Amino acid sequence: FQSAPVLESSDVAYALAVHAADLARAEEDRLDAQRLREAHAQAAATVRIAAHDAAFARELASIPEDQWARDGDNIERPLDPTKPLFRVFFKGLSSKGVVGPRDRDPGVAVLAVAVCDHQGNVVLRIQKPVEASVGGHMTLEVMALTEGLEAALGLGIQSIKIVTDYRVLYNHLLGIWRPTQKKLAAMIDQVLSVRKKFKQCEVLFVERRQLEYVMKLARESVESQLAKAITVHTGMEMRENCAICLEDTDVSKIHAVEGRAHRFCFSCMKEHVKVKLLHGMLPACPQDGCTKQLTVEGSKVFLSPRLLGIMVQRIREAQIPPTQKIYCPYPKCSALMSLSEVIQPMQESCSKYTVADSATLRKCVKCRGSFCISCRVPWHDRMTCQDYKMMHPHAHSGDAKLENLAERRLWRKCVKCQHMIELAEGCYHMTCVCGYEFCYTCGKEWKDKKPTCSCPLWDERNIIRNDIRANVVRENIQEDEDEYDDDEDHYYVQEGVHYNQGFR
Repeated sequence: FQSAPVLESSDVAYALAVHAADLARAEEDRLDAQRLREAHAQAAATVRIAAHDAAFARELASIPEDQWARDGDNIERPLDPTKPLFRVFFKGLSSKGVVGPRDRDPGVAVLAVAVCDHQGNVVLRIQKPVEASVGGHMTLEVMALTEGLEAALGLGIQSIKIVTDYRVLYNHLLGIWRPTQKKLAAMIDQVLSVRKKFKQCEVLFVERRQLEYVMKLARESVESQLAKAITVHTGMEMRENCAICLEDTDVSKIHAVEGRAHRFCFSCMKEHVKVKLLHGMLPACPQDGCTKQLTVEGSKVFLSPRLLGIMVQRIREAQIPPTQKIYCPYPKCSALMSLSEVIQPMQESCSKYTVADSATLRKCVKCRGSFCISCRVPWHDRMTCQDYKMMHPHAHSGDAKLENLAERRLWRKCVKCQHMIELAEGCYHMTCVCGYEFCYTCGKEWKDKKPTCSCPLWDERNIIRNDIRANVVRENIQEDEDEYDDDEDHYYVQEGVHYNQGFR
């Protein structure tokens, strides 16, 4: 048995003094919090009374003079404490910008709140930074709402409207939906618990434009936090992780798809667009499930002028319906036009053309060469279309050669747009330039990314390539854009016959 150590009187006195100081600080903090709540309540009461008096004054000003002379002394409008005069606007916003290594700074996120009276005057404004790792959009929205409701209670507000533009949160607050994640469910329960402390609390769903003020607060706060982070990480570049290559890249070399929050590095965007153009397709956002088409203006930052020119041509081709497309029959031109664009020469402008010629005579908008729009050949002067076809029964001999070549090499023709397609490599799931998907073996359509036939999906010969073929395909895909000219884009036109070489 050992007796407890005996403390000297000086130690006891010091411990008591420290304890007393802690109690004094705690009491001072309690009093400060109480005084702050009283000040907030007084400010809220002042604003509420001022708003009520302003509304009452406008009502009195609209009363006719004869009624005022008769009943003016008896008109009263007592202050109704339960009237929902206040609204809370909120927004949780995060930035994907990363400062320094990812394991040192997970990102930036902020909570923005604005409590307003019925006239839109801001009573309270909150801009609060939080860790971006706390969660996604839904989590940040719930945190911002909780912050706003607790601040409104601190002001002594008893009646309030919750204003949101987020349909998912709106459904959760009304009990239409129930979150499946435990953490999110607990946060929603906390919001509902705080909501019960108000005498009256309504939920209002609005359009995004009605939250412009609080969105501006959130953006300003994000920019401020990013600026602070850059200052802290002196000498370190702000970097962002590309969702495709998973590499941390300087944010100045990250492209944001117009109208979307999807962001990818210049290198991946350039490769994505190049491959799509190689397939004869319009490039869209690389994000899975996103159908947002890329624009020429937005792609200028990562594409070369040559690829931009090809992209412009692809967009133009897509804008003209297949039945309206006309190609110049002169081999050195082959310009694409629509039926409404081709030039129809006036008879008065040239005496060598007759009235009968005007029905089929057209001119190319690029080379100005005359051609027959019916026969799709250079203009057959002083000869009707019927006479020309009788004299040149094999005018389109290239068509027959192409059909024979396609039959020998087992090429397929798209049943939708009639483009000829060759399987260069990969599986039998083909996507034509027109967007039609089908099986290369039997030609049946693919629906919802699934085949409607029972053909094999692939053949080993199209997957494992020999060295020569592998080198050719690799060079085609990885060649520098400076060598990617119009003659190598695998899209050929010969006297109105379109041939597309499809790669998988």
